[in-house]
Amino acid sequence: MSTNTQVDMAGKTVMITGANSGIGRATAMSIAGMGADVVMICRDRDRGEQAMQDIAAQGDGSVELLIADLSSQKQIRQVAAEFLSEGRPLHVLVNNAGVTLNNRSETEDGVESTFAINHIGPFLLTDLLLDVLKENAPSRIVTVSSSAHMMGGLDFEDINSENKYGGMRVYGKSKLANILFTSELARRLEGTGVTANAAHPGPVASNFGRNNDGPMRMMVKMMAPFIRSTERGAETSIYLATSPEVEGITGKYFFNSKEKQPSKAARSDEDAQRLWQISADMTLVSG
Repeated sequence: MSTNTQVDMAGKTVMITGANSGIGRATAMSIAGMGADVVMICRDRDRGEQAMQDIAAQGDGSVELLIADLSSQKQIRQVAAEFLSEGRPLHVLVNNAGVTLNNRSETEDGVESTFAINHIGPFLLTDLLLDVLKENAPSRIVTVSSSAHMMGGLDFEDINSENKYGGMRVYGKSKLANILFTSELARRLEGTGVTANAAHPGPVASNFGRNNDGPMRMMVKMMAPFIRSTERGAETSIYLATSPEVEGITGKYFFNSKEKQPSKAARSDEDAQRLWQISADMTLVSG
């Protein structure tokens, strides 16, 4: 692990989505070990409670579990309202939860599921928590992306992947959306003391592809020799969430705890602004 384990996060509140397994769990474990108060957002209560016990044992801060399925805009609004009703501060939001799905499906909101969970969920949750993050600035937003964003551009005429669907291609589209979202978010937050950055964890031995078969499962097997541990995969998220080295740095994409240039498609300000407006329309928030 890098030297960011030495950071003192006592008195800081850090919210992490998908914190019961994989990179999210490793992120929560490490940040709890730095003394932070950790708020876990998980879909499954039993798994969340099991992970919460392990995370709570890492440090002296509190650990809270909130339940929400991030494919549901209604549940995202409910979990944000539940947290805000407690009057607690929030210093770091880590948008970690994500999926990849072989077969196309839609959420209760009529959004293609991969795009909904990987992009629309973080977009809406972040929007709902922005005021408390601003109130507690300097604060940070970290969104977990992937090198899969390099697979292509966004087809704004088929944002819901109704005409063409391929599991990895749609996953890549959602990860590209994470970077464009981060870029536009950082632009909008200039001068507030809130930073926004995106992280690529590298190929990780998590639940990626677990619920899929066919090409997706085969691809995961082929990647096996290059797979990282979840702890190693979490390092960049942890670095962006805690390190003094990135204080004030915003709108960037990081890999191996270093700034890296994303694809050309991920650097389009015009696409970032267009995606923001579409996302705002999909979630009924002000653009």
